[in-house]
Amino acid sequence: MMAEMGFRRFSDMIGQMQMLDKTEMVTHWKARGLDFSRLFHKPDAPEGVAIWNSEEQNHPIHDVLDRRLIAKAQAALSRGASVKIEEVIKNTDRSAGAMLSGAVAKRYGHAGLPDDTITVSLTGTGGQSFGAWLAAGVTFDLVGEANDYVGKGLSGGRLIVRPPPESGIVPEESIIVGNTVLYGAISGECYFRGIAGERFAVRNSGATAIVEGAGDHCCEYMTGGIVVVLGRTGRNFAAGMSGGIAYVLDDDDTFETRCNMSMVELEPVLEEDDLLERSYHLGGDLEHPGFVDVMSDLTRFDALRLRRLVTLHARYTGSTRAAEILQNWSDYLPKFRKVMPIEYRRALAELEAREEEAPRLAVAGE
Repeated sequence: MMAEMGFRRFSDMIGQMQMLDKTEMVTHWKARGLDFSRLFHKPDAPEGVAIWNSEEQNHPIHDVLDRRLIAKAQAALSRGASVKIEEVIKNTDRSAGAMLSGAVAKRYGHAGLPDDTITVSLTGTGGQSFGAWLAAGVTFDLVGEANDYVGKGLSGGRLIVRPPPESGIVPEESIIVGNTVLYGAISGECYFRGIAGERFAVRNSGATAIVEGAGDHCCEYMTGGIVVVLGRTGRNFAAGMSGGIAYVLDDDDTFETRCNMSMVELEPVLEEDDLLERSYHLGGDLEHPGFVDVMSDLTRFDALRLRRLVTLHARYTGSTRAAEILQNWSDYLPKFRKVMPIEYRRALAELEAREEEAPRLAVAGE
């Protein structure tokens, strides 16, 4: 058939619209009144201009930031050694960290590396999707700001974004990351010294994030993870939020008017007995395994969890806002509101009940 039409290769047939048999379609009664002339028009291509994809496009993929990061992280990638990298980033460096994380996943799988195995200190402006799919064991510490989709698909890594000390801005009143941050994140940590744009933590399903303010639709469609907002939010907070927990500082007692209450309830954050903290031998050591065990229980210990996260935020970003809250903890704690999805609370309670019942069933079976 190809030979009958005068073609030797499939590629020779691409773009040859004049060879199509259009009669049956054009004369069909359903096509009555339709004009297909533009659809089947074959543009006049000058001699030597290809009408099919036969020329290699020039993609600057070989010179992107991630190539340099991968080259400098070879000790970590090959044998798990700790490395520290310093680089400058520009807003044209998009999806920074994605290729590096791919290299980590290729060698170590989803489990990745131990915390801070690859620590990357960056200065400048992160382009779209800064820290996308960042793998466990990779820390990006950016002094500057970042565009939209920061931490998209975050997969265990740690993201820190803070303004330069010499910038002169007031972080808790200034945008530091753009819109749709943490879209679809599954695990990891984020610390942003400043305000996020709209749809912060949309579809977050497991990451922990601290920010000092957020625009409209924060925690939209969130299904898991923890979000802490140390300042004012926009409207429609928690729309479609079916899982996870948020803690919001409600300085002026107006947060409820901006929260979408269709699927969540607001609760106070109650201070736990100091004896509980001592019983875990925490002693203020945030890295103590006992503290991590406490944090894993999403139904209790809100104040301990919240204080730990604010403390880490102050440590990683130098936030004066966090420092002030910690210094006046007893005054600020009553101002926090816990945003809890109703069905999520029910599911956690049922899971806890089953876990408590299991040992008793095992004993009875003996």
